[in-house]
Amino acid sequence: MTTHTAPHHADQADHGGPAGTPADTPGATEAASSELDLEQVGAFAQQIAMMLAGGATAAMMAVGDRVGLYAALAGSGPVTPAELAASTGTAERYVREWLAQQASVGILLHDPDAGTFTLPAEHAAVLASDDSPAAMIGAAPLISGLHRRTERLSEAFRTGHGIPWSEQDPAIFEAIERFFRVGYRNSLLSEWVPAVEGLSQRLEAGATVVDVGCGRGAPLVLLAQAFPASRFVGYDAHEPSVEVARRRAQEHGVSDRVRFEVDDAQSYPDREVDLITYFDTLHDLGDPVGAAAHARRALAADGRLLLVEPLAADDLSTTLATVPMAPVSFAASTFLCTANSLSQPVGLALGSQAGERKLTQVLTEAGFGTVRRAAENDFNMVLEARA
Repeated sequence: MTTHTAPHHADQADHGGPAGTPADTPGATEAASSELDLEQVGAFAQQIAMMLAGGATAAMMAVGDRVGLYAALAGSGPVTPAELAASTGTAERYVREWLAQQASVGILLHDPDAGTFTLPAEHAAVLASDDSPAAMIGAAPLISGLHRRTERLSEAFRTGHGIPWSEQDPAIFEAIERFFRVGYRNSLLSEWVPAVEGLSQRLEAGATVVDVGCGRGAPLVLLAQAFPASRFVGYDAHEPSVEVARRRAQEHGVSDRVRFEVDDAQSYPDREVDLITYFDTLHDLGDPVGAAAHARRALAADGRLLLVEPLAADDLSTTLATVPMAPVSFAASTFLCTANSLSQPVGLALGSQAGERKLTQVLTEAGFGTVRRAAENDFNMVLEARA
């Protein structure tokens, strides 16, 4: 990558900018202010304040999750800070401050007369357990992990260099597993597999399945539990994630039919595979066309490729207007997906919001003759590709 360095000018050495700019002109700030719509300034300042509140709240959510505060509040009814601290083995003074912050953003309800706090059941469904179909608490560590890489990303902005997945904060790996597993549990078996004609029957009869970029293995574990006659293998270049995936297979009693190996997207040796899957990973690759072409060669003549990607439109304006998770997705794409792709050969850097048209172009260029959108939900779209 080319490093761009701004030229240094002598007349900028002792000033905040070039000589003669408004910053050097007496009264310039007052003049500029007088031209502003102060009502709009105030409204935007309030908007920014809410964004900052969201970032701060994500950190508080991660803490509440870590020490079990949400789980203890779920179904407990109104509690005082002292009661919550006692039930969770935490320090009351910290708990009191945490409760106040959570009430300030509407997560908790506060009864000033009784001095109690309540987590409504509807809020508990989102925050108190990963087992809930509506769970989103697993994403909180993701935000924390991004914050811990701001200096590294700032340097990447200056150099154009990538950031390998292995160099991300460990909280990222935890969050990816926890948050995405909820969506897979909700949709993979009930919606996505049935959306591909004949796939359920094939898996029931006994198929060979390869998952590329398997991470910690959540989708393959679900598939292995549902289809005991099939055999599954997941590949990932990140060895620590593969080690966790192996433990997950053991924990769920499916290690006899699913294995996880360290390998990259263009080196795994399997051939005559019935199904190859990419779960939220193709856009992370430096060379997605090369990876898809390798998958095409690995598939049997009647094999299928199942591509699960974040939901996005084909143009930015539609994505911004219609995708609720766009703010988080673009942030994660900047820190993680684009950075990871740029750290690899080719560095196509699709980004997590590539859209169906671009993804179809990648698959077509890789040799697939038929690509169609098979399913979608609020977070993902699913493409099926055949030779």
